[in-house]
Amino acid sequence: MLSRVIRRALAGAAVAIVAAGCGHSHHSTAATTNAAKPKGPPPPTEHFVTRPDLKPPPIQILTKPHGTAPGDIFIAPKMKVLQAGPEIVDDNGQVVWFHPLDTHGVSDFRVQQLHGKPVLTWWRGRAPMGVGSGYYAIYDDTYKQIAKVTAGHGLTGDIHEFHITPNNTAVFTVYRQIPMDLSKFGGPKKGRVFEGIVQERDIASGRIVFEWHSYPSIGLDESYAPPPKATAKKPAPWDYFHINSIEPEPNGNLLISGRNTHTLYELSRTQHKILWRLGGKKSDFKMGTGTNFEWQHDARRQTDGTITLFDNAAAPPAEKFTRILRLRVDTTAKKATLVTSYHHAGRLAPFEGNAQFLPSGHLFVGWGALPFYTEFDHGGSVLLDARFGKLRGRVTGVNQDADSYRAYKFVWHGHPTDSPAVAVRDDKMYVSWNGATEVARWRLVVDGRAAQTIVKSAFENAFPLPAGAKHVAVVALNASGATIGRSKTISP
Repeated sequence: MLSRVIRRALAGAAVAIVAAGCGHSHHSTAATTNAAKPKGPPPPTEHFVTRPDLKPPPIQILTKPHGTAPGDIFIAPKMKVLQAGPEIVDDNGQVVWFHPLDTHGVSDFRVQQLHGKPVLTWWRGRAPMGVGSGYYAIYDDTYKQIAKVTAGHGLTGDIHEFHITPNNTAVFTVYRQIPMDLSKFGGPKKGRVFEGIVQERDIASGRIVFEWHSYPSIGLDESYAPPPKATAKKPAPWDYFHINSIEPEPNGNLLISGRNTHTLYELSRTQHKILWRLGGKKSDFKMGTGTNFEWQHDARRQTDGTITLFDNAAAPPAEKFTRILRLRVDTTAKKATLVTSYHHAGRLAPFEGNAQFLPSGHLFVGWGALPFYTEFDHGGSVLLDARFGKLRGRVTGVNQDADSYRAYKFVWHGHPTDSPAVAVRDDKMYVSWNGATEVARWRLVVDGRAAQTIVKSAFENAFPLPAGAKHVAVVALNASGATIGRSKTISP
């Protein structure tokens, strides 16, 4: 838990910040959200006796977990789901924690470190054109909001990135429309352009410590995305760049991904300028065999210096499947070589997606617009594969049932401040405790005496009620057998 000092600092910062301101495998050596609830037949959901208010989408395990890395899975289901929100599930698809929101605009749910303590972060807001307008929420291990970060200078936080740095600042993406004559590119003379902005903000004070704009550093001629037609009556802004990830690097620079330029950029914080381009029309590197990428997401610098990315290669399709690439980039020889690539047969993600290399060396992949997540081992074998949302039917392009902008795996210890929830139905006592990660067993207490103990095996478990029971409650036990929570006492 965060210390009282940090809590007080962040509580004040939240006010200041708000005011200031997305089976079978082989191994070889643009983001949107729907702000409206889905129409038509209701999507499938989980159902809990103790928590009828929680209706997360069901999880279907396609490849049963075996040899997986420790940790739980973090997704933020949206689109065609009854309830959208940040969700934690275990390897077997059982809910650990679900926090439904009153919007389908939710993205990038993960664990980060703030003042040396683990916190949960996510974006929420609206993104009608794949460009977000919202804010970033920070929650502690008791599932209480401790900070709310917005963009500065009259702008709003975008869906694609929110990265807390070791200096307790946050680096995030922002989009801004600027008027532009696009006739040179076949667009309207009185057109508009989305420029990508990087902002870095001190979380405690709300001070903007860094800001960079893509235009004019990155020219419109670098884009692979066509501009709106000159004849359009109400032309949309030209999203020529589409910034979708920012990676703070140990050398102080920022590694930035531009989806619509098919390029990664090394940006100097101190000089406020681009040092080099990897990929795209103006690459500073000779691209070796298998290193080219299109419409990519989630560029990351790994501890060994290699760069990893989620190569969508789709929308429009450029390849038969999406790849996860690991590249070695020699900045002296100006050459990029392929270290490893991973893919899953038949999965071509038109937008969104990420690739997380775990401490174990495994790879955890969120397939973005496709409602799947996968864990691979070092050699590319699938250790876990799952789908969420609709459990049958073929996923085709953007007509998917649900999606999660990214998916991650982290070790997380949650300590909710409420009590276990209980309910009686059909002579059974049901119990659950949303977000409590340390529960190993449940103990049924009948008329003041311990009656039965069972292993916690799912989000919700049930005891058969003894005949004649008048007062019942459930106690939560950790792995050592210590009591960590107790439900209210009820009469069956």
